[in-house]
Amino acid sequence: MLLTLLAGTAIAIILLRDLFAAAMLSGIFSLLSASLFVILDAVDVAFTEAAVGAGVSTMLMLATLTLTRVQEKAASPHFQIVPFLVVVLTGATLVFATLDMPAFGDPNAPIHHHVAPRYIEESPHEIGIPNMVTSVLASYRGFDTFGETTVILTAAIGVLLLLGRVSRHHVPGRTRSSASNQEDSI
Repeated sequence: MLLTLLAGTAIAIILLRDLFAAAMLSGIFSLLSASLFVILDAVDVAFTEAAVGAGVSTMLMLATLTLTRVQEKAASPHFQIVPFLVVVLTGATLVFATLDMPAFGDPNAPIHHHVAPRYIEESPHEIGIPNMVTSVLASYRGFDTFGETTVILTAAIGVLLLLGRVSRHHVPGRTRSSASNQEDSI
Protein backbone atom coordinates (compact mmCIF):
# COMPACT_ATOMS: atom_id res chain seq x y z
CA MET A 1 0.00 0.00 0.00
CA LEU A 2 2.80 2.42 0.90
CA LEU A 3 4.71 1.63 -2.29
CA THR A 4 1.56 2.36 -4.32
CA LEU A 5 1.11 5.68 -2.51
CA LEU A 6 4.78 6.51 -3.08
CA ALA A 7 4.52 5.76 -6.79
CA GLY A 8 1.30 7.76 -7.12
CA THR A 9 2.82 10.73 -5.29
CA ALA A 10 5.94 10.63 -7.47
CA ILE A 11 3.87 10.57 -10.65
CA ALA A 12 1.72 13.45 -9.39
CA ILE A 13 4.85 15.51 -8.62
CA ILE A 14 6.17 14.92 -12.13
CA LEU A 15 2.90 15.94 -13.79
CA LEU A 16 2.17 19.06 -11.72
CA ARG A 17 2.95 22.54 -13.02
CA ASP A 18 1.98 24.23 -9.74
CA LEU A 19 5.22 24.44 -7.77
CA PHE A 20 3.50 24.95 -4.40
CA ALA A 21 1.53 21.72 -4.83
CA ALA A 22 4.71 19.92 -5.95
CA ALA A 23 6.55 21.16 -2.83
CA MET A 24 3.72 19.94 -0.60
CA LEU A 25 3.60 16.57 -2.37
CA SER A 26 7.36 16.16 -1.97
CA GLY A 27 6.89 16.57 1.79
CA ILE A 28 4.14 13.94 1.68
CA PHE A 29 6.47 11.68 -0.32
CA SER A 30 9.13 12.04 2.39
CA LEU A 31 6.64 11.22 5.15
CA LEU A 32 5.47 8.14 3.22
CA SER A 33 9.12 7.12 2.82
CA ALA A 34 9.69 7.58 6.54
CA SER A 35 6.65 5.39 7.24
CA LEU A 36 8.07 2.71 4.96
CA PHE A 37 11.41 2.85 6.79
CA VAL A 38 9.62 2.42 10.13
CA ILE A 39 7.86 -0.69 8.81
CA LEU A 40 11.27 -2.00 7.69
CA ASP A 41 12.62 -1.45 11.25
CA ALA A 42 15.01 1.27 10.15
CA VAL A 43 13.84 3.86 12.65
CA ASP A 44 17.03 5.88 12.45
CA VAL A 45 16.69 6.27 8.68
CA ALA A 46 12.99 7.08 9.11
CA PHE A 47 13.82 9.82 11.60
CA THR A 48 16.39 11.34 9.25
CA GLU A 49 13.99 11.16 6.30
CA ALA A 50 11.21 12.81 8.30
CA ALA A 51 13.47 15.56 9.64
CA VAL A 52 15.44 16.33 6.49
CA GLY A 53 13.09 15.22 3.72
CA ALA A 54 9.72 16.31 5.07
CA GLY A 55 10.90 19.05 7.40
CA VAL A 56 13.93 20.96 6.19
CA SER A 57 13.60 20.30 2.45
CA THR A 58 9.92 21.24 2.35
CA MET A 59 10.61 24.38 4.35
CA LEU A 60 13.43 25.39 1.99
CA MET A 61 11.27 24.74 -1.08
CA LEU A 62 8.45 26.86 0.34
CA ALA A 63 10.90 29.63 1.25
CA THR A 64 12.27 29.52 -2.28
CA LEU A 65 8.74 29.77 -3.69
CA THR A 66 8.32 33.09 -1.90
CA LEU A 67 11.16 34.40 -4.07
CA THR A 68 10.05 32.86 -7.37
CA ARG A 69 6.94 32.22 -9.43
CA VAL A 70 4.31 29.75 -8.33
CA GLN A 71 3.87 28.23 -11.80
CA GLU A 72 6.61 26.43 -13.68
CA LYS A 73 7.67 28.07 -16.92
CA ALA A 74 6.80 26.21 -20.09
CA ALA A 75 9.58 23.96 -21.30
CA SER A 76 11.66 25.09 -24.23
CA PRO A 77 10.63 23.31 -27.43
CA HIS A 78 14.26 23.05 -28.56
CA PHE A 79 16.44 20.12 -27.57
CA GLN A 80 19.32 21.41 -25.46
CA ILE A 81 22.48 19.38 -25.92
CA VAL A 82 24.62 20.76 -23.05
CA PRO A 83 22.30 19.72 -20.17
CA PHE A 84 21.78 16.37 -21.87
CA LEU A 85 25.54 15.78 -22.12
CA VAL A 86 26.04 16.76 -18.47
CA VAL A 87 23.41 14.23 -17.37
CA VAL A 88 24.85 11.47 -19.59
CA LEU A 89 28.43 12.11 -18.41
CA THR A 90 27.37 12.20 -14.75
CA GLY A 91 25.41 8.96 -15.18
CA ALA A 92 28.32 7.28 -16.97
CA THR A 93 30.70 8.36 -14.20
CA LEU A 94 28.41 6.92 -11.53
CA VAL A 95 28.02 3.64 -13.42
CA PHE A 96 31.80 3.43 -13.92
CA ALA A 97 32.34 4.03 -10.18
CA THR A 98 30.07 1.10 -9.30
CA LEU A 99 31.98 -1.39 -11.48
CA ASP A 100 34.60 -1.74 -8.73
CA MET A 101 32.07 -2.71 -6.07
CA PRO A 102 31.69 -6.32 -4.93
CA ALA A 103 28.57 -8.18 -6.07
CA PHE A 104 25.46 -7.72 -3.96
CA GLY A 105 25.43 -10.28 -1.14
CA ASP A 106 28.96 -11.48 -1.88
CA PRO A 107 30.15 -13.25 1.30
CA ASN A 108 33.76 -12.45 0.41
CA ALA A 109 33.19 -8.68 0.35
CA PRO A 110 35.52 -6.78 2.71
CA ILE A 111 32.61 -5.52 4.82
CA HIS A 112 31.86 -9.07 5.97
CA HIS A 113 35.36 -9.76 7.36
CA HIS A 114 36.19 -6.85 9.62
CA VAL A 115 33.91 -4.92 11.94
CA ALA A 116 30.49 -6.18 10.79
CA PRO A 117 30.72 -9.63 12.42
CA ARG A 118 31.49 -8.04 15.79
CA TYR A 119 28.55 -5.66 15.47
CA ILE A 120 26.24 -8.53 14.54
CA GLU A 121 27.35 -10.74 17.42
CA GLU A 122 27.97 -8.25 20.22
CA SER A 123 25.60 -5.36 19.53
CA PRO A 124 22.46 -6.82 21.17
CA HIS A 125 24.40 -7.67 24.34
CA GLU A 126 26.52 -4.49 24.59
CA ILE A 127 23.87 -1.94 23.68
CA GLY A 128 20.58 -3.70 24.36
CA ILE A 129 18.88 -2.38 21.22
CA PRO A 130 17.39 -5.09 18.96
CA ASN A 131 17.91 -3.08 15.76
CA MET A 132 21.59 -3.41 14.86
CA VAL A 133 21.62 -0.35 12.56
CA THR A 134 20.19 1.86 15.30
CA SER A 135 22.70 0.55 17.83
CA VAL A 136 25.60 1.24 15.47
CA LEU A 137 24.45 4.77 14.65
CA ALA A 138 23.38 5.71 18.17
CA SER A 139 26.21 4.13 20.14
CA TYR A 140 29.25 2.95 18.20
CA ARG A 141 29.08 5.85 15.76
CA GLY A 142 27.36 8.32 18.09
CA PHE A 143 29.90 11.08 17.54
CA ASP A 144 29.69 10.64 13.75
CA THR A 145 25.90 10.88 13.90
CA PHE A 146 26.14 13.96 16.10
CA GLY A 147 28.60 15.50 13.64
CA GLU A 148 26.33 14.77 10.68
CA THR A 149 23.41 16.33 12.53
CA THR A 150 25.52 19.40 13.27
CA VAL A 151 26.45 19.71 9.59
CA ILE A 152 22.79 19.53 8.55
CA LEU A 153 21.82 22.13 11.16
CA THR A 154 24.64 24.43 10.09
CA ALA A 155 23.62 24.11 6.43
CA ALA A 156 19.99 24.88 7.29
CA ILE A 157 21.00 27.96 9.29
CA GLY A 158 23.22 29.12 6.42
CA VAL A 159 20.41 28.76 3.90
CA LEU A 160 18.00 30.60 6.19
CA LEU A 161 20.51 33.42 6.61
CA LEU A 162 20.93 33.63 2.83
CA LEU A 163 17.18 33.68 2.32
CA GLY A 164 16.83 36.33 5.01
CA ARG A 165 19.11 38.69 3.09
CA VAL A 166 16.47 39.12 0.37
CA SER A 167 14.50 42.29 0.86
CA ARG A 168 11.06 41.77 2.35
CA HIS A 169 9.76 44.38 -0.10
CA HIS A 170 10.95 42.42 -3.13
CA VAL A 171 8.24 41.82 -5.70
CA PRO A 172 9.14 39.75 -8.79
CA GLY A 173 9.32 41.98 -11.87
CA ARG A 174 9.91 45.16 -9.87
CA THR A 175 13.36 46.63 -9.33
CA ARG A 176 14.58 47.63 -5.92
CA SER A 177 14.83 51.34 -6.84
CA SER A 178 11.22 51.54 -8.06
CA ALA A 179 10.06 49.87 -4.84
CA SER A 180 11.96 52.37 -2.69
CA ASN A 181 10.64 55.28 -4.81
CA GLN A 182 7.10 54.07 -4.18
CA GLU A 183 7.76 53.85 -0.45
CA ASP A 184 9.20 57.38 -0.42
CA SER A 185 6.08 58.76 -2.09
CA ILE A 186 3.85 57.13 0.54
